[in-house]
Amino acid sequence: MKNIILYMFVCIAVLGTGCKKYLEQAPDQRTTLNSPEKVSRLLVTAYPRGNYVLLTEAMSDNILYIGPPATEYVITRDAYAWKDVEEISQDSPVYYWNSCYTAIAAANQALDAIAKAEDPQNYTAQKGEALVARAYAHFMLVTFYSKPYDVATADTDMGIPYVTEPENVVFKNYERKTVAYVYEQIGKDLLEGIPLIQDNKYTVPSYHFTKKAAYAFASRYYLFKKDYPKVIEYANKAFPANDFATSARPWKSYANISGSSNVAMALTSATNPGNILIAETVSRAASQYARNQYAMSPARFDEIRMPLGIQFTAYKSYSYDGGAYYFVPKHYAHFVRTSINATTGTYYNMQVLFTTEEVLLNRAEAYIYEGRYADAVKDFNTLLSVRLTTYTESANGLTDAKIMAYYASTTTDKRVAYVNAVLAMRRAEFISEGMRWLDILRYKMSVTHRDKDGVAHTLSANDNRRQWQLPEEVTLSGVPLNPR
Repeated sequence: MKNIILYMFVCIAVLGTGCKKYLEQAPDQRTTLNSPEKVSRLLVTAYPRGNYVLLTEAMSDNILYIGPPATEYVITRDAYAWKDVEEISQDSPVYYWNSCYTAIAAANQALDAIAKAEDPQNYTAQKGEALVARAYAHFMLVTFYSKPYDVATADTDMGIPYVTEPENVVFKNYERKTVAYVYEQIGKDLLEGIPLIQDNKYTVPSYHFTKKAAYAFASRYYLFKKDYPKVIEYANKAFPANDFATSARPWKSYANISGSSNVAMALTSATNPGNILIAETVSRAASQYARNQYAMSPARFDEIRMPLGIQFTAYKSYSYDGGAYYFVPKHYAHFVRTSINATTGTYYNMQVLFTTEEVLLNRAEAYIYEGRYADAVKDFNTLLSVRLTTYTESANGLTDAKIMAYYASTTTDKRVAYVNAVLAMRRAEFISEGMRWLDILRYKMSVTHRDKDGVAHTLSANDNRRQWQLPEEVTLSGVPLNPR
């Protein structure tokens, strides 16, 4: 779909020979996909190169208006106001949409080559990676551009096109089927792909869907579907030894690292045990989120990093403008110049897509809905053990009594109290990673922002602006935009 306009211009240029003949040619003179190694190289591009962090953080309740002298990034400004972002460059909804369908196109091209191969049995690992990567890109699309999965409305809520074939015509009509249909297709690809994945085929496993990464994705997928036994099953498959503490991001070891960039580099490293899947994205996330007018004030930062009144003391945070606003250095900027002597170039950001901590908290949340509160407490304390500089369970650990007492002024319902607890833990753990917005979508929470004049605006649970707008060009393929 992203190639529609490109094809229009190309067809005009080659009108004498006809569009059909043009489309029958490989546009980039790529080598024929006739070996597992070549398909593997193609699958490197089957992961979205768009980044959602600036958008989702700005739309969430993590961020507020700080004001000058910080910079104002127009995409963050519009996202904070829940406006349709008109920018189409990196970090925009249009860019993310296109990057996801580009990744899907690569996965489909790989699957098509595998299906046509004379020895498809030799492509088992590549097929597994392609299926799971295709499922992931569609999952992120339906998450941001459609309403959240709700069993009561999923059969009627509008989804996104689920594309399973290479695009080889100029104008191909696509259909936005239901959210239920999209989730069904995601589950189908995911479950078919997982058994085929072979970790030993990867040179740097952290940049690919390994078994663990696929299990981590499955735990998120089933959490959105509210299939809690499956969440627990796949979380346990990801960590069969229950070694979450030793596999977490080692914040305590960063105590002696100086400089936010060095901390960010360590956090996004492929050797970081907590990074299950990393993707290279074209993004200004690292350069913009730390110095933006829409950021975290000291008070907001303290609120987030102290779930249930327990401060994540192992976090390293930094401030700008005399302490007017804070950030946690979770993004490292890679600036690539257009040429050796150029002053212009492209910012890249290594985005961590799945972490050990997410799988742990997914399981904790599932335990709550299964009534296994003691197990949820154990998972909470596992996270606290690696987020507090000094931790002993007797002094710092959570208990059922502590959780109920903390929320006593708002509820006496145990499930409600525990859900509040896990959401607070998730908010603290994923600070500056854009994940809070996913929880806001899942739980249909309202969000209130104050504008530059101090006027409060609220995004209600059913506001259509919660769903990002699709690129206008997709209407040429028969795809309707989101209502406004």
